[in-house]
Amino acid sequence: MWRIGTERSIFKQGMREVDDSKAGFVRSRADFRPAYLDIWDSGELEQRVARGLQLMTPCRACPRVCGVDRLQDEIGACRAGRLAPVSSAFPHHGEENCLRGWKGSGTIFFSGCNLRCVFCQNSDISWGGQGQPLTATQIALLMLELQDRGCHNINFVTPEHVVPQLLEAVLEAVEQGLRLPLVYNTSGYDCAESLALLDGVIDIYMPDFKFWDAAVAKRLVMAEDYPERAREAIREMHRQVGDLVVDEDGVALRGLLIRHLVMPRGLAGTRQIMRYLAQEISRDTFVNLMAQYRPAALVLTRAGRYPEIDRAITVGEFVEAKQICFEEGIRRFSDP
Repeated sequence: MWRIGTERSIFKQGMREVDDSKAGFVRSRADFRPAYLDIWDSGELEQRVARGLQLMTPCRACPRVCGVDRLQDEIGACRAGRLAPVSSAFPHHGEENCLRGWKGSGTIFFSGCNLRCVFCQNSDISWGGQGQPLTATQIALLMLELQDRGCHNINFVTPEHVVPQLLEAVLEAVEQGLRLPLVYNTSGYDCAESLALLDGVIDIYMPDFKFWDAAVAKRLVMAEDYPERAREAIREMHRQVGDLVVDEDGVALRGLLIRHLVMPRGLAGTRQIMRYLAQEISRDTFVNLMAQYRPAALVLTRAGRYPEIDRAITVGEFVEAKQICFEEGIRRFSDP
């Protein structure tokens, strides 16, 4: 039987540059109602499932637009067919403080990916497709078990290519009593049609914003249009859920949270990305500026072909990236 794993850590109180309680970003959890309940009550959630399945034949569920018939279990760039492959699910204590709280974020890791990041730390899952295809009912049961274990939210990791199956599972889980916030934890390589189906379903969007420059993206994630698609996706996500709002304990309820991995030699385009977020999205965009880039995965993929990213970042590079955030007007940060 497919079972949920375990993971343990210590909860630390988040540290932010802006006091959320004074800035108006705190809401009572007692008053919180997950977004999906409204469209479920109206019958719209069931219609979203039907529309989502239509995206799979021919497949246009992500920007790759492979055109295969996934309802007939044909395989495209993401290596997922009719069923969504899941590699693991557990209460995750290694996510951002505002997600993990003290009981963990209920993560469900989907296998496969529509990007090909040459520095991926989980290439066995994202490239190799390691995992087990699960039905909507099985995924719904995972959500309910994570809720029963006290997790603060349900966190869908790498869901860009399985939005139709995700909607199927959410419908079943809600009908059986799911009431937690839903987190859409994505690379940022999402398409407009899929995001439109998630409007009113997802409470918390957590996209990466990996690269600003198209030529860099083409070389390192095999998607020249990644920067453009990420900008469009983040704009739409913010339109749907707004700035991040937390409860009295600092645990996220609703809103947008951006992850940005600092890369060696400034390759990520941190200044341009932070300027875009501050000027085009919101100065109150909640950002996790990440310092954990490691080149270890290059050994497993295409070692030696990417000398520009063949080392970890330096302390100086991370300090410079943090300073850039302040200079460009970003004020809210998560602990790494």
